[in-house]
Amino acid sequence: MPTTALISIVITTYNRSDALKCVLRALEQQTDTNFEVVVADDGSTDAHVTQVQSAQQSLHFPITHVWHPDVGFTAAKVRNLGVAASAGTYLILLDGDCVPDVDFVARHRLLAEPRCFINGSRVLLTEAFTHEALSGRVDLVHQSPATWLMRRIRKQCSKWVGWMRLPDISLRRQPDFKWKGIRSCNMSLWKSDYVDINGFDETFVGWGHEDADFVLRLHNAGLTRKNGFFATEVYHLWHRESSRDMENQNAQRVRERIHSKQIQATLGYRQSLAFEGVRIHRKR
Repeated sequence: MPTTALISIVITTYNRSDALKCVLRALEQQTDTNFEVVVADDGSTDAHVTQVQSAQQSLHFPITHVWHPDVGFTAAKVRNLGVAASAGTYLILLDGDCVPDVDFVARHRLLAEPRCFINGSRVLLTEAFTHEALSGRVDLVHQSPATWLMRRIRKQCSKWVGWMRLPDISLRRQPDFKWKGIRSCNMSLWKSDYVDINGFDETFVGWGHEDADFVLRLHNAGLTRKNGFFATEVYHLWHRESSRDMENQNAQRVRERIHSKQIQATLGYRQSLAFEGVRIHRKR
């Protein structure tokens, strides 16, 4: 992808302004600076919204905060709203508790190609390590390989090779749909491809598998998954698990769609454009 193409980073968040500010600080340190940020807020309280909008003022990249009322876990809806507010031709989907390394944007740009989407990977951090990062005692993007090795030995992170980088090799390509390793917390694709499949399906509510459905429909539309291992790592801050009451039901819906070859979201991006109650705060 040419360096002149604007990338829109759409970040989902909900009542974790401390984690989000950690993510935004990391984005300030990117080697590739031709990007904007859209914070897609799934109904955070006023206190968290104030914290985020206050942080906006000190950032050196364009940032938009999109908020809609809290009606439960609606990640699909809020991603669609975030994408609707974006201006770039290429999208990076990121969660507000996933801290990117300094070459995160550059590596997504390097791996981008027509009719493909990038499925990134992550390093899981423990609760104690997360508190160090949120307090500012540790800068996650400036740890040496030796330091990561020691953290792994102490079982403070899930792997220590997040700093390693591999080129755009053929092993990255995965032409068939597979559930394993789908990461909507770290994913990128052309905005035109997102729109073509009508984005995320908002009929998936509650935690679980709206991202698998999204990836399945991209495959059904003829796109190829490229895995971003050893290229686009993010450091996933610890948090308590969300309620998974809807997981089995959502998974069954994806299994049914494997056979139907469905491409379009039943209720998706185009329908979200008319959603009421949305608030938008821009800083350019």
